Formats: sequence, C-alpha cells, structure tokens
Amino acid sequence: MASSPQRANEPAEHRSPIGRLHRFWQRVTDGLELNELWNQFRVEARTSYRLYSREIDAAPKDDVKRRRLWWVKQFFWSIMEKLSPVRRVLLLLALFLIIYRTELTFSIKHGTQLVGFDLRLWGGLLMFFLLILEIADRVVMKRDLQIAREIQTWLLPAKAPEVPGVEIAFDTRPANTVAGDYYDVIPRAASGDSADPKYLIAVADVVGKSIPAALLMASLQTSLKILTATPAPFERLVCAMNDYACSNSQGGLRFTTAFFAEYEPAARALTYINAGHNWPILRGKSGRIAYLDRGGLPLGVEPRIAYEMGTAVMEAGDWLAIFTDGVVEAANEQATEYGVDRLIAVLNAGADSSPAEMLRGIMADVGAFVGNQPQQDDITCLLMKAV
Repeated sequence: MASSPQRANEPAEHRSPIGRLHRFWQRVTDGLELNELWNQFRVEARTSYRLYSREIDAAPKDDVKRRRLWWVKQFFWSIMEKLSPVRRVLLLLALFLIIYRTELTFSIKHGTQLVGFDLRLWGGLLMFFLLILEIADRVVMKRDLQIAREIQTWLLPAKAPEVPGVEIAFDTRPANTVAGDYYDVIPRAASGDSADPKYLIAVADVVGKSIPAALLMASLQTSLKILTATPAPFERLVCAMNDYACSNSQGGLRFTTAFFAEYEPAARALTYINAGHNWPILRGKSGRIAYLDRGGLPLGVEPRIAYEMGTAVMEAGDWLAIFTDGVVEAANEQATEYGVDRLIAVLNAGADSSPAEMLRGIMADVGAFVGNQPQQDDITCLLMKAV
C-alpha cells in the first residue's frame, strides 16, 4: 500500500518509532516540560484537596488512629456526595472488585480448558467507565463555561475610553473561567449647572466566585448602565444601586463591595463613595499616600441607607489604584498575603511609567509572589494617572 503524501514528506526521524512516540507525548502534554507538568499537578492537587476537605468538620482529638480513620471516612463521603446516585453505586462496585482479590474460574464441559476472570481487571474497567462519564460532564460544562466567559468578556470593556487629563488601564484575572469582579469607566452626560461631561468609574467585587458571582455581577452591571444613563446625582445613583442589590442579595448573603467615583476632567475633581470595598490608593506625585475610605456598607446589606461622599483632586503625576481583595490577599506557599505595602512599593517603583506598564508590573509581581499556589480569588486592578 502506498504511503500518503503527507507521511512521505515527513522527515525520517518523525516516521521512526521514537519520533512517533515523541509526537504522541507532545500531543498529550501540549508541549509542557516535566517541571511545568509537576507544577501544574501540584496546583491542581491542592485545588482538588481544598474542594473536598473544606466540607470536613474538625476531627476528634482523643485518639490519633481514630482521628485518621474518621478523616478518611469524611473525605470519602465528601467525594461520594459530589457524584450522582448511580455513579456512587458504580464507584462502590469498582472499589469492591479492585479490593476483593479473587479470580473466578470456569471449566468447559467437553474439554480441559479453563476460563478465568480477574475481578480486579473488571473493577479497573468499571472505574475507567466512571471516569469517562465524569469527563463527558466536564466537557459539556467546560463548553458552557467558555460561552459564559465569552459573554462576560463582551460585557466588560475591552479598553478604557479617552478621558481628558488622565490615562487609565485595567485588567482582570479570574480565579475560575468566569469571575465575580466588575470594572468600567462610563461617560455621563452633563447635568445640572455644569456643562462639563463627567465619567463614572466603578470597580466591584461580588461575594463568592464562578457562576453565581458572575450572574449577580452581570445583573449589577445592567442596573448600573441604566442608572448611569439618567441625570440622577452621583449619591442618588449609588443609593439606587444599593437598593437594587438588596432586592437580589438573598437577605444580605450575596452582597457586593464596590467603589464608585465620578471624575470631572475640567476641575480634576474626584467625588467617590466606597461601599465596603478595599481602600483605593491615591499616590501623590511627591509620594504621599492617601486612602479613599469614605462611604458605607457594601451593596445589598441594608436598603435605603445614606452613603458618605469623599472628594479628592488629581494633580498631574498623581496615581489612583483601585483593586479587589484578590490582589492584596493573594497568598504564597507560606500563607503570606501579598498585602497593601507591597502594592505601594510597586507603585512607588514605577511612578514614572504609564498605567499600562504599571499594570503589567503589578500583575507580574503578584504572579511571582504567589508562585505555584492556586489562585483563590478573582484579581482585578484599575489604574488611573493624571497627566
């Protein structure tokens, strides 16, 4: 049989058994090196362990042996309860066949041939079948999550609008496929006695992660877009956002921390309300640090409350860093958090750079600090520099 033109054009080393084995390994590993595979395994193992172990209560302290058996039992049930009933039965049957080391042998009447069945082999095949079922669910869910991720990407701004007198950059790094962080810079029409346009700056963090947080974030974003299009004063806009969040917060369980600011380029004036969010850092050109902490409770905790407003003026060379807690609470292998002081150090070191360059530096520094630890929360940062 003649070989295909594609295989005929391949180098000889690619057609050899070693070459085919190399291509197979590259396809399996996506070209990752062994150390990269090991680091990825460590991250995924830690993430999976935390998923199962976080539902386990404190073990009894009276007996070490009893405590270990208790922990194994709790961990086993934590895994079992995440499977459907029929898959629990399949898992138990597979474990029984693997552990029960017996070979069933049958003889044929008209002959001396014996036919044996190793139960461990069938247990392994059953376990493989169960794995295939779980992978099928994961593929479907991953496809749906990817679609949700694309929709969320459409909802978030791709780039900041041109704002007179300032440069703006923002970025987000979800802990999962979809995130509960939100950021935006929205132009507002001139209203009242002022004919100058204003810009609403928003950074929010919905409690929780993944799909529930992403759904609530999308709902809050829609509400904010609608309210921003009205001529309502800034304080009334934030109060309306809180009232809306309270109607969808399950009695305060699904609250949202948020920072809202209204920037007026003509006066370089910033009016802000901090709704339970991490205090944004205002770094003056001289290096002086101030925190924007005026405001009140997170959105969705208590309806019909009044928020305290704060003000600031951004002179040329001043920096404003707004971030979610995923930045400063990112932890390394020693369980040490990144912290505000380290973020300020990065701001000081790159004070002469552009917001885009500074943002890349912050994200890279957080990544280097965390190392191989799995990301526990969504990371979002918005930087604004007066020019």
